Amino acid sequence: MRIIKFLCGLLIINSVVLSQTKVGSTAAPFLNVGVGPRALAMGGAFVATANDVSALYWNPAGAAQAMQNGAMFAYTNWFADIKYNWTGAMLNLGSLGTVGLSLQYLDYGKMEITTIREFEGTGEKFGAHDVCASLTYGYNLTELFSVGGSIKYVSQSIWNVSANAVGFDLGVLFKSEFYGLRIGASICNFGADMSLSGKDLLVLVDISQQLSGNNDQILASLRTDTYPLPLLFRVGIAMDAINSSSHRLTFGVDALHPNDNSEALNVGLEYGFNNLLFIRGGYKSLFLENTEEGFTAGIGLNIELGSNLSLLFDYAYQEFGVFKNTQHFSVGIKF
Repeated sequence: MRIIKFLCGLLIINSVVLSQTKVGSTAAPFLNVGVGPRALAMGGAFVATANDVSALYWNPAGAAQAMQNGAMFAYTNWFADIKYNWTGAMLNLGSLGTVGLSLQYLDYGKMEITTIREFEGTGEKFGAHDVCASLTYGYNLTELFSVGGSIKYVSQSIWNVSANAVGFDLGVLFKSEFYGLRIGASICNFGADMSLSGKDLLVLVDISQQLSGNNDQILASLRTDTYPLPLLFRVGIAMDAINSSSHRLTFGVDALHPNDNSEALNVGLEYGFNNLLFIRGGYKSLFLENTEEGFTAGIGLNIELGSNLSLLFDYAYQEFGVFKNTQHFSVGIKF
């Protein structure tokens, strides 16, 4: 009952917070781009299943239940030649909990500089990129109930201007003994607003055009609006319908409540054979109007090199409507 009350309280707090934000006007939307082929192949229905290194992104509480050390590097070949990389590592400290570090990097590539006079290009190029570095801690309050949190530094840059902020993630995970039923919830990207600043916003102005003889070359800076981080509340359930020594079949459903879009559902499943080969499928953003996301699928390999050492390789395919599709790859290690 205490766990149920805690989850209800988390939902109420989240509803109050989201009611104070503007729909469709957030900064750093890259923070809600999913991480890891395993989770993405399952349609993003992962908040109650998160038990590997990618739990640092999906649900910090899941890191505490992973019970192993691990590291992972994930790469996404996004549309429009955008490159998305994520890397993370976690260390299990036994009764002291689990700590983790992760880094997200989104590179938009180089673009040609144009001006009013040189609209075909000046011959120079500029870049844009987004970065998020996170420190995570997860702790098992009991054998069945875990909590976790992350503090993150978020930065967005385009040419010579940038915006920075500090954000937080919070997560809970409850595990029962009934067919491996799990209930998870997380609030992500709660933090300060972001506003651009930099030398590209500097302009020369004449603060008093009616007076002669004054300095008409005063250096001033344009002030941009502030925008909140893309706050996202996830709650989900997962269950191992089959769980034997050779076969495991996991189902998951996540409900999403963002502050910059409408509510949606993610659904997915994962079949594992001998803890070696994994086949996954799912569907993302159910009931969300005008979405380009949809069917997802993927495979994974877990190659055991010793009693406590494994190599992991995962791949995911995600349909993206008019943008065709995206391809996701990762390599990891557990020890």
